[in-house]
Amino acid sequence: MNVDPFRAKKGLEGVIFDETAISEVIPERQTLLYRGYPVAALAEHCRFEEVAYLLLHGELPDQTNLKVFTDFERQNRAIDDGTLAVLQAAPVGHHPMDSLRTAVSFLSMSDPFSGPEDHAGLLRKSNLFVAKLPTIVATDYRIRQGKTPIPPHPELPAAENFFWMCFEQVPSADLVKAFDASLTLYAEHGFNASTFTARVVASSLSDLGSAITAAIGSLKGPLHGGANEAVMEMLTEIETPDRARDWVLKALADRRKIMGFGHRVYRLGDSRVPTMKTYRDRVAQATGDSRWIAISEIVEQTVRDQKGIPANLDFPAGPTYALLGFDIPMFTPIFAMARVTGWCAHVMEQLPGNRIVRPLSVYVGPQERPVVSLDDRSA
Repeated sequence: MNVDPFRAKKGLEGVIFDETAISEVIPERQTLLYRGYPVAALAEHCRFEEVAYLLLHGELPDQTNLKVFTDFERQNRAIDDGTLAVLQAAPVGHHPMDSLRTAVSFLSMSDPFSGPEDHAGLLRKSNLFVAKLPTIVATDYRIRQGKTPIPPHPELPAAENFFWMCFEQVPSADLVKAFDASLTLYAEHGFNASTFTARVVASSLSDLGSAITAAIGSLKGPLHGGANEAVMEMLTEIETPDRARDWVLKALADRRKIMGFGHRVYRLGDSRVPTMKTYRDRVAQATGDSRWIAISEIVEQTVRDQKGIPANLDFPAGPTYALLGFDIPMFTPIFAMARVTGWCAHVMEQLPGNRIVRPLSVYVGPQERPVVSLDDRSA
């Protein structure tokens, strides 16, 4: 096939794949909108449940719609015994994104996820994923810690319930708000790698469970969702503020990638960073632990001075989750708990007027040549 090799775009950079009404990144204004609403305002004024409703339904809920949505979420948080057994059977030392991916694949075969995948069916299944992913993540955390899983609390809001399932207690309102806001900031972000993965799977008319399972696999990578873990591992390695600048300079000299910086879309800076920094700082003040902020500020300034690259959302999110008491391997599963709302919204958007995603490639291998027999190749 004759294809202009100059049209080949590594990583599909700059390629417009489709239209969407779910979110818009405006890089020149450092702005991210969910259904037209600035994400910073949503994080400040709305709970995550309201934002999830917005992404799935297209509008912010009124009190009646929100009650129906939250009642369904609270009533459907529990996971079945089979999914629990899958989590308990995971090998020691596994990454929780592996158990999340496997549990979601298993869960999607269960009876609640049966039925047609018209818009109403997809919406019901999307609401189930929103309700059950936090339970899977918290249950896996308890199992990895050698502790008994804690059932979801039917009367607590989503963020408080997640803390309850992990720690059997709920922290102060300021800490809960910081966590809740982080879920909003992570909930959706255009045609990122995992969302694109979900849409590609859905475009073949596969089921929603397959699309979400594939998206989780994509999110696991350190260049996507795993970056928040890598940020905290970096800060832990640096250990103290007085080591931060020299550590960055050496890393740059060694051509090491410094995680939490740069973004394919944002060139001037990630619009979500200022909001996440605000909540990170509040959590640090509430917990009385400012070490990670001190290290972060030096790392960020040094990278800016040396490379001119701004931080992305993962950079302040990593230490925030650490300060909230979560272990590093949980950071990306928490990301998935939030982003499942965006994945589901995109699958529902993909299917009306769907066309299977089937790009072309530029062949750069050997030209056509004859097949030589095994004897002649061996002579």
